[in-house]
Amino acid sequence: MTESLVKTFSTSYDNLVAGSAEIQTMPVTLKSGRAYLCGSVIALATADSKGVLVDSSKTDGTQNPFGILTDDVDATTADVQAVVYVAGEFNGAALVFGGTDTLDKHKQALRNIGLIIRKTKKA
Repeated sequence: MTESLVKTFSTSYDNLVAGSAEIQTMPVTLKSGRAYLCGSVIALATADSKGVLVDSSKTDGTQNPFGILTDDVDATTADVQAVVYVAGEFNGAALVFGGTDTLDKHKQALRNIGLIIRKTKKA
């Protein structure tokens, strides 16, 4: 029996990061009651500073984007600590919004807080 001298590894990319601009992150507490997907655009409620999906129909602070979730997070039963991107370049097609919101609704607000949205091709 011969031993292989070459090992093969693979990795997959989520196609969220879309450029070479410096990426910055911050911790947030996500409000319980749902699972959040990587790429979710997170807003912070004014009352408790907990993160939820941005939703422009709200008036409690959650209508304003704060960051983009770095990973899938299950907060169905309890608040969960998570990390959001607060600066960098990201693929607009990979973003998740709350309510009936779309990228067009939040693109300028995201740019104003340091999140640059690009259109990319899947590798």
